[in-house]
Amino acid sequence: MSAFHLGYGTNGFANHRLDDALRLIADLGYTAVALTLDHHHLDPYDDDVLAETDRVARLLARLGLRCVVETGARYLLDPSRKHHPTLVCDEPAARIDFLRRAVRIAAELDADCVSFWSGIRPSSVNPELAWRRMRTGVSTVLDEATPLGVRLGLEPEPGMFVERLADALHLRADLGEPELLGITLDVGHCVAVEPQDAPACVREAAGLLVNVQLDDMRPGVHEHLEFGEGDLDLAATLAALDEVGYTGVAAVELPRHSHAAPDVAATAISALRAAMVPDRAPRTVEGEVEWVTQVDHPWLVDAEDRVRADPAAIATLFPAVGRKVGRAPLRPESDPQGLVHGTVDDLARTRLLTVLAGVLAGEALTTEIAQLYRYGDDAERRGVLRGLGALPEEVAGTGLEIVRDALRANDIRLVAAAMGAFGARHLDAHAWRHGVLKCLFVGVPLAAVADLDRRADAELRRMVSDYADERRAAGRDVPADAERLLEVRS
Repeated sequence: MSAFHLGYGTNGFANHRLDDALRLIADLGYTAVALTLDHHHLDPYDDDVLAETDRVARLLARLGLRCVVETGARYLLDPSRKHHPTLVCDEPAARIDFLRRAVRIAAELDADCVSFWSGIRPSSVNPELAWRRMRTGVSTVLDEATPLGVRLGLEPEPGMFVERLADALHLRADLGEPELLGITLDVGHCVAVEPQDAPACVREAAGLLVNVQLDDMRPGVHEHLEFGEGDLDLAATLAALDEVGYTGVAAVELPRHSHAAPDVAATAISALRAAMVPDRAPRTVEGEVEWVTQVDHPWLVDAEDRVRADPAAIATLFPAVGRKVGRAPLRPESDPQGLVHGTVDDLARTRLLTVLAGVLAGEALTTEIAQLYRYGDDAERRGVLRGLGALPEEVAGTGLEIVRDALRANDIRLVAAAMGAFGARHLDAHAWRHGVLKCLFVGVPLAAVADLDRRADAELRRMVSDYADERRAAGRDVPADAERLLEVRS
């Protein structure tokens, strides 16, 4: 499963109270939210903003929602002019003050970043002056962000002064490549104005991405569309995010769909889940690896139809997966044991679990998931573990029990699957740290640990350092992963 977090933007729930929007987003199975600060959604100018920020932070924690802060409210700063003032207009002070307030709110929310854009250059402002204003404005906001450790994500926006990814990268370089200044990439904008497609933009921005917005568009038209209504290759774009190791928030950005927000959000997550199932996966035939199209695999397609018609059929289909579609690793060259990216049968079982979640709910679904794990062999248990991230939040309690059980096992494939995206979201800090240590003990590569960069903290470094010292004292080698973790975080 992918390590990034699917979210939905609150600007697409403009007709909802913030609490209701957050609960609906979580109930639909999203694990993150792109929170647009606005007059009705955590107003940064409210007298009680500190108390409200604390309350929202606690709600996000209860709902298990990761967060990014967006600053694209239309009329928050000026009730008569949309998105005014900007960083490049004649009087940018109010915009700079707003962004500084957003930084402080993001720090209290433990948000991944504050996302912002340049604004449209007025005809009376020449490009050189606009560039100086961008440098000054962004530098001032960075001064606010640096002591708080809050990252900023500059978003290229069609029609604005910083319109393309190349413009954003140029500004970052001109500012001396500050560590806390990253890129927000709207993949629909790539379709609309970039000279290359969205997957290529993802690869170009790799390492600098701090926020991703998901929507569809058509070339030359800045209109946010639902998936499938434009020219975006959604599957290839999500695969590129996975390929570059992106672990942040990728949130649906449909600001003009608030009139039908719950239905649109439900349709969007279904499209995302379908697109995140790779079209192709390898299997071993007579000792050789060949590629087969899993979506078109006759047995799997038939098995999905049978589960839709009769959910109880999964009890007999789940054990048969390996025999029918193969057990080879999805990426044999880089991950020959399937510890990081899983195997063909893992993927097929995830597909079946996703279908099951579409026809069962509540106690019936959680009971079925628990039984598939309890009575399954190691491969079936691994399939359940890797499929948990694709299931709705209502199975989180049962899923957490399953993950904890797997972390008590000595099968490295179970341990690796337990430390995937679901475990990263739901294990508490103590259990997660011990899961990382378990990986080091049993030989699971830390590349299998989802969200390692974000969740690794001083206490984990201390534990890994003690572990390394014990190994050295005993005359034993220290795993390279442990050394790298200590080096990166030192």
